[in-house]
Amino acid sequence: MTLTLAPWILAAVALMIMPYIFTSNSALTIMNQMWITVIFALAYNMLLGQGGMLSFGHAVYAGVGGFACMHIMNASDFFASFPLPVLPVFGGLFGAGLAMIVGSFSTRSAGTVFAMISLGVGELIAASSVIIVAFFGGEEGISGDRTYAMPFFGNEFLQQINVYYLTSFWVLLSAALMYLWSRTPVGRMANAVRDNPERAEFLGYSARWVRFYSFVASGFFAGIAGGLFAINYEILTEENLNTTSSGIILLVTFLGGVGFFFGPIIGAIVFTLVQTVLSLQTELWAFYAGSLFLATVMFFPGGLAGLLMMHVPAFKLGKARLLVRPYIKTLLPAAIGILGLCALVEMTFHVRHAAQGDNEMTLFWTTFDSHTLLPWLIAIAVTVVGIGIAKRTSPALKEAWSEANSAGGVS
Repeated sequence: MTLTLAPWILAAVALMIMPYIFTSNSALTIMNQMWITVIFALAYNMLLGQGGMLSFGHAVYAGVGGFACMHIMNASDFFASFPLPVLPVFGGLFGAGLAMIVGSFSTRSAGTVFAMISLGVGELIAASSVIIVAFFGGEEGISGDRTYAMPFFGNEFLQQINVYYLTSFWVLLSAALMYLWSRTPVGRMANAVRDNPERAEFLGYSARWVRFYSFVASGFFAGIAGGLFAINYEILTEENLNTTSSGIILLVTFLGGVGFFFGPIIGAIVFTLVQTVLSLQTELWAFYAGSLFLATVMFFPGGLAGLLMMHVPAFKLGKARLLVRPYIKTLLPAAIGILGLCALVEMTFHVRHAAQGDNEMTLFWTTFDSHTLLPWLIAIAVTVVGIGIAKRTSPALKEAWSEANSAGGVS
């Protein structure tokens, strides 16, 4: 029990002390966005990772839950009758309600049929958001004020730090509930239906109802994420419902790793940092995020979590130290070469899109003239040398990897 509870206790402690490490309001906003994405990604993984249902429109359940919470915010008499921390429950109930309606006909089968139905429903609701103005607010969306809620132990959530702890409470509670769900008979059978629905049917379980229950539960937690989004940003628009948002959460989940419960957590943290921190440094952050996703799908299908778990056998055999030196010899030059390639991309973008006469650019804390030959030669040399060294030392890394994952004495 101690080993089981240890990760949750450490996570709770980390959530409590992080505001003391990152004290600015912008950092708190980024962390709030990160935790909301974690809940949404874990909810999506209930479908994709555990149930094998690929959805292209799952953002509508978070969006509808968020819009419902926003309407509750604007109902001043009702909103003033309960504390703000309860509001995400209403978002979850609205998300689960919509999931029950859609799931009643979409969970008859998985695979391509389910994916196309989810895409159609997502597009339908996203298009309706500019038509049904009474609920979605049209193109401008709907805004509200979280401070109108009944004070919670005297707290009116005027400051961002208060919203952070509210979001942290819900991310910890939601993650724990979703983890417990994965250990229930329905959660276990979702894995069986994902792998072999015919055999699950022969064992007496309805594959359709297992998918339906998982779908509704996923919609509930997606609605909680939407409610927290409404609390944090106090505005929702059509962007919270469209296919782009659904595609982003798919990218986040795949990036972290759908085969592991903690995979979407890693993916949400990495993507949020790329979307917020890296976007402040370059306009091409989406290009790098897409490249990272493409590299993950091509070379690490298990995602970042799978990449970490690949090292477990080496640690169990006590041979992980054999990988330290080969990693330094291969991965360090590869990283330097990739940075050189990124420099070439940034310089090309600056030359093509900078204003006329704007020849200077700043890259890696260095200001230089991008229209001269020397920076290009340096970037090309760094790219070629770094990747060349990595390619030359990669056979030694493969040999060390094989030895570290093989039983027997350390040579």
